[in-house]
Amino acid sequence: MRILIAYNGLIPTPLYGGTSRVILYLGQELVKLGHEVTYLVKKGSSCDFANVCFINEEIPISEQIPDEVDLVHFNMLPPDIEQLRKPYVLTIHGNGYRNRDLPMNSIFVSKSHAQRFNASSYVDNGLDWDDYSKPNFGTKQNYFHFLGKAAWKVKNVKGAIDTIKKTKSERLKVLGGNRLNFKMGFRFTLSPRVSFYGMVGGEKKFKLLNNSKGLIFPVRWHEPFGLAITESLYYGCPVFGTPYGSLPDLVTEEVGFLSNKQEELVKAIENAGQFSAQRCHDLAVEKYNSKTMALSYLKKYEQVLNGETLNNVAPYLPSNPDKSLLDWD
Repeated sequence: MRILIAYNGLIPTPLYGGTSRVILYLGQELVKLGHEVTYLVKKGSSCDFANVCFINEEIPISEQIPDEVDLVHFNMLPPDIEQLRKPYVLTIHGNGYRNRDLPMNSIFVSKSHAQRFNASSYVDNGLDWDDYSKPNFGTKQNYFHFLGKAAWKVKNVKGAIDTIKKTKSERLKVLGGNRLNFKMGFRFTLSPRVSFYGMVGGEKKFKLLNNSKGLIFPVRWHEPFGLAITESLYYGCPVFGTPYGSLPDLVTEEVGFLSNKQEELVKAIENAGQFSAQRCHDLAVEKYNSKTMALSYLKKYEQVLNGETLNNVAPYLPSNPDKSLLDWD
């Protein structure tokens, strides 16, 4: 199969780049499975296993699709998508595109993500664990970690900090934020039990995760998927978060604890030793790997090429102006 993967960003993206990493791993696995992959991405992108075409911002996307491809896999929603003459699927990676009907062949990144759009088609994100350093479960130290864009209020780094401060003596390393942050309304964290590492990637991030006792993730939105969760699980870290979005899908009782009540999370964190690092790791490796993701997408591609639609109704997500942040006590 000849597949075009379209994304209005750079590949690869340094440090984080969640969507970029996912579509790179997807393409890599598709090539291993014998398919031909081309990326349509922003200028400056590069890839050593697939063809790369650059998006021309002055021409409609529908006019930039090579004739020879069999199917287009969009990772953004171009305004002229309905004019496309090629079979296509569209992965929705976030919670945007509200108050509008989405294409019938939309794919979401977790079961709960699809359900919120009144849809049924989803593929869990997967990562190539061969790209990650091997975990060493004998190196656990005396801290937990937060991983995410701390400047986003929905990620609730403040909640993570307040929670760790209510434990008897636990410490928190914030990966993805700084001690002084004007975007959060001049947030300045004084506690010596909390340290900040900004945006980290590669071996530095791997080492920090490998030495952590667990992920503190009290998000206040419906997390679409959460690569921070699966990366942390890979390094044997149980997850302590809120029961929103994909978290109940990804975090079973064996690998973490979910509650939107801070006192309950504090108690669970102080008993983090009850969770098996090996079980956390095994779940990530077995279920959230890039090959499993690619095989799932191939089934979706084949459905579309056979003339089937992926959802029974057009996916739709209404706005909720009264609830910008979900409950956190």
